[in-house]
Amino acid sequence: MAPSATDTTTLTSSTDTTTNTADAKMVLSEAPASYGPNVHISNHPVLQHKIAVLRSSATSQDTFRSTLKAITYHLGYEATCNLKTKEIPISVSVAGNANHQADCLGSRLDDKIALIPILRSGLGMADGMTELLPKAAVHHIGMYNLPHGQGPVVYFNRLPRKCDSDIAYVLDPDVASSATMGAVIGILKKWGVEKIHVICVISSHHGLKTLSEAHPDVDFTVAHVDPVLTKDGLILPGLGDVGDRLFGTHTVMEEEDEDEQLLHPSKRTRTNSNASEFQ
Repeated sequence: MAPSATDTTTLTSSTDTTTNTADAKMVLSEAPASYGPNVHISNHPVLQHKIAVLRSSATSQDTFRSTLKAITYHLGYEATCNLKTKEIPISVSVAGNANHQADCLGSRLDDKIALIPILRSGLGMADGMTELLPKAAVHHIGMYNLPHGQGPVVYFNRLPRKCDSDIAYVLDPDVASSATMGAVIGILKKWGVEKIHVICVISSHHGLKTLSEAHPDVDFTVAHVDPVLTKDGLILPGLGDVGDRLFGTHTVMEEEDEDEQLLHPSKRTRTNSNASEFQ
């Protein structure tokens, strides 16, 4: 059984990356920093608990998906605090007399909103944001990184030719070196959207600092900043491979003994016995 998102006694969020000395020698950036006014980092305790659940290698695929959705909804709630509203008249049923209506004024969102999930891991955040903003348009952008630091490549772009959105919320669970996110921001600026707001669960210090300084006109809402970015572009401790964890595309192991489900695959009896066959 995977750890429950409600079990607040078993998991804690941590950025302690000192346990692996090999990784520590590969650090590109490892220092806390203050960021500009365009960056909001949430310190909500419930979010921090859910991040611990998301990080854990013992978290099942379905729990990973639902937890990412819940985190996205919370981050989206914080990120949308400055959306424009329009005053509208509404009627309210009076308690005890359904035929009697009281008139008052209410508010309605007035901005035209676009959600931009970056494929493929950004898809895991789309449901949370569409639940929060059900009338938002959703436009997908697909990116992959070339090896040896040659930069990101766009393989899919479904932005309409004409921009009719007032604000675009870019969705990506983690921001590492900033190259991919920087490229997407450039695409959206060229598209012509007036406001861009990046929402991510985890960012490296290096990535967030680079992006916020390069794009002071872009807003960022982040749940947590990890201090370490390796030379290979991996965030530590990070979230693992989010796409694989969302869609189950990691190496498929044989079904394990139920008593060993909370053990890492490398420590399970059947996994070890199978591995020995190929040694």
